[in-house]
Amino acid sequence: MPEHALTRENSMIYCGIDWAERTHDVALVDDSGQLLAKRRITDDATGYQLLLDLLAEHGDTAEDPIPVAIETGRGLLVAILRAGGRKVFAINPMAAARYRDRHGVSRKKSDPGDALVLANILRTDMPMHRPMPADTDLARAIAVLARAQQDATWNRQVISNQLRSLLREYYPAALDAFAPWQNGLCRPEARELLRLAPTPARAARLTRAQIAAALKRAGRSRKLDTETDRLREVFRGQYAHQPQLVEDALGRQMLALLHQLDATCQAADELAQAVEELFPQHPDAEILLSFPGLGTQLAARVLAEVGDDHTRFADARGLKAYAGAAPITRASGKKSHIGRRMVKNDRLNHVGYLWAFSALTASPGAGAHYRARREHGDWHAAAQRHLFNRLLGQLHHCLQHHERFDEGTAFPTAAPAAAAAA
Repeated sequence: MPEHALTRENSMIYCGIDWAERTHDVALVDDSGQLLAKRRITDDATGYQLLLDLLAEHGDTAEDPIPVAIETGRGLLVAILRAGGRKVFAINPMAAARYRDRHGVSRKKSDPGDALVLANILRTDMPMHRPMPADTDLARAIAVLARAQQDATWNRQVISNQLRSLLREYYPAALDAFAPWQNGLCRPEARELLRLAPTPARAARLTRAQIAAALKRAGRSRKLDTETDRLREVFRGQYAHQPQLVEDALGRQMLALLHQLDATCQAADELAQAVEELFPQHPDAEILLSFPGLGTQLAARVLAEVGDDHTRFADARGLKAYAGAAPITRASGKKSHIGRRMVKNDRLNHVGYLWAFSALTASPGAGAHYRARREHGDWHAAAQRHLFNRLLGQLHHCLQHHERFDEGTAFPTAAPAAAAAA
């Protein structure tokens, strides 16, 4: 039985959907390229049912579903299409635009025409495109939370940088006061003090009891007296000042930014807690957490991008290319260049940088591998990317064989050297 849905005369059917916010255009073609049906549906339950009925009229069954091409991998429409085990291909819009140029040079464009182009992409080049992975609902739920937590962390850093730039304009004492603290402005103590004293003039008037009370409200209990004295001394130091009216206005602007920072810090913390609760329930969590440098948050982000469909990548090379860890070769005539891959999964690539950096101290073998690459002539980023590339290959093997990470197997040459050094 072939993979694709069959209709009369055993011809294969392909579906293309040009999606939009309110309506979607649908086109069905057979294996000869003949347009069998086209329809515009609304983005609601009624429209989704019309789409499913249209597919059923042309031979769509649970055993042999019609494959669908669409320019997104998210939303209710995609969820409805994937519910029955149907192969859904999320086509990159830039790739779809290049396919459109194959059918004419006038550069004309229409929504029904785009749906037809998407259907023909599957008809002519389906082996060149990868269907959306068949991840479990648990993996998809973890992906939602892990990506949201990653976005909240990035947003927190953006607003923290904006706040820091603003404080440099009128309130350098605050930056000096919070400099010894890790995460600086994002710490609850820093935000509580800024809320209490939004201007340097008000900070200079703070009493020792007020500063100590603010630190307690923020949850600080260690070295309270020492920090209180240090902060009071910094706030009363000699600094340049803006005119009073300007300083007060900047203080109001700072409070507005502080409200945004509070919201992003709370969102990041709540989402991190949600990931902590859900991720350990996944069967692959034990394998991921066995790798050096991967804690719950980073491991959840890896699972979010890799998924738990172990047939998604035919080999480790595919996973490495997807993550942007494998180099790419550009050759033409006598010229050849090997460089880093620009088209990649940016989220997974970002996780890889943090993962490799953490693994340097968590794994003797990883640290030895990194030092060997530096001695070979790699810059820091290139050496870390090479380490990430190797860790991905090991991760692919462990997931395929349901094995935990083993230091001696992963870095066999580094283990004897580490033992000798000890």
